[in-house]
Amino acid sequence: MAATSETTAPRGEDVHAAGGEDDRADDYVLHAEGGDWDEIAAEAVDHSDERIVVNMGPQHPSTHGVLRLILELDGESVTECRVGIGYLHTGIEKNMEFRTWTQGVTFCTRMDYLTPMFQETTYCLGIERLLRIEDDIPERANVIRVLMMELTRISSHLICLGTGGMELGATTVMTVGFRERERILRFIEAVTGLRMNNAYIRPGGVANDLPVGWQDILDTELPQLRRGLKELEALIVENPILKGRTEGVGYLDLAGCMALGITGPVLRSAGLPHDLRKATPYCGYETYDFDVCTWDTADAYGRIRVRFNEMWESLRIVEQCIDRLQRDEGPVMIGDKKIAWPAQLSVGADGQGNSLEHIREIMGTSMESLIHHFKLVTEGFRVPPGQAYVPVESAKGELGAHVVSDGGTRPYRAHFRDPAFNNLQATAAMVEGGNVADTIVAVASIDPVLGGVDR
Repeated sequence: MAATSETTAPRGEDVHAAGGEDDRADDYVLHAEGGDWDEIAAEAVDHSDERIVVNMGPQHPSTHGVLRLILELDGESVTECRVGIGYLHTGIEKNMEFRTWTQGVTFCTRMDYLTPMFQETTYCLGIERLLRIEDDIPERANVIRVLMMELTRISSHLICLGTGGMELGATTVMTVGFRERERILRFIEAVTGLRMNNAYIRPGGVANDLPVGWQDILDTELPQLRRGLKELEALIVENPILKGRTEGVGYLDLAGCMALGITGPVLRSAGLPHDLRKATPYCGYETYDFDVCTWDTADAYGRIRVRFNEMWESLRIVEQCIDRLQRDEGPVMIGDKKIAWPAQLSVGADGQGNSLEHIREIMGTSMESLIHHFKLVTEGFRVPPGQAYVPVESAKGELGAHVVSDGGTRPYRAHFRDPAFNNLQATAAMVEGGNVADTIVAVASIDPVLGGVDR
């Protein structure tokens, strides 16, 4: 942000039409100007008649959201690329400081709107570490968390591949990807009452148990999902046109990934098998049988292959979760009633809410329970002073919530390490020296969601 001074009025004269005493200027008025656009344009004119500066976004169908790319072009070649973010800023992190710890879940789930379960999990894991109840989370709750995260991983990858295909002109890839994602959202909606922004994973467990008939939904949808993934692979993996557009495009080797703090499929496409589910397990991931998927091309095509392989591995984990849930009928929320809010939720015709049976019980049998429920919902529980960071392996890479408590019922600070925010640093390294058309491919291979980037 540059500031320039300009003399506008003698000392003491009011330079603001509706200004009061506090609005008077001394000798000059400061004008704030955005960025260094003028300098960039002037430099482009001085260097060459063929060199131009172009805005790609922030309103552009191929930027995966409100992302602004400032491209300096020499003909069709990109000589310089700058990434402009901040156009979708929601103030979610700041708003969380004015809500109880449990209410914070309804905020962080909205950041990366394609991976809500991951944001909810990392936030709740941080709170549970501060409360020192990590070992008290019921096994069934942890299995449900893993189930929902892995289904969300598949859902997010399908959107990445579908929208990426659309940006290359392969609209059938998009329609198939969205069709298969619907199968996952049907199950998630049946469990949480919502397709997105679920606020399902809560401190101490999950909001409610799986509904009656949950397995029938998965028994119906998962076989069709497997067929859909095979159809999508047939459309993409060996397609000569797609390979021609993605092989060698958006190249970023392992050294570049390490230097820029890149994680997720972008890092694993460079050959490094780094996955937090294996490196620092959480929610019992160390007890599941799955492989970390890598590729060795470090380009956009390699990231496509990594995401396909990861979806198959996620389905392996989902099958293991189903088997465990069939054998475990335990609770889904911690037993400490001073933390276990909200209690006894259910999914009805109007969405998720307190079950009528629970309301009848606390209102009709125990005044103490009713008072306690009221205080817990309105005031929230207290978290001991301290700070914690428990990252998870999101669909896009390392996602972590740094939560800080001053001993109150609200977070003193909640800050998230969104993987897409870090991964966008690689944009310039991927696109400079390539063509304008390859810029679209490179950004799609990063898979940024600006709701998580801006927060």
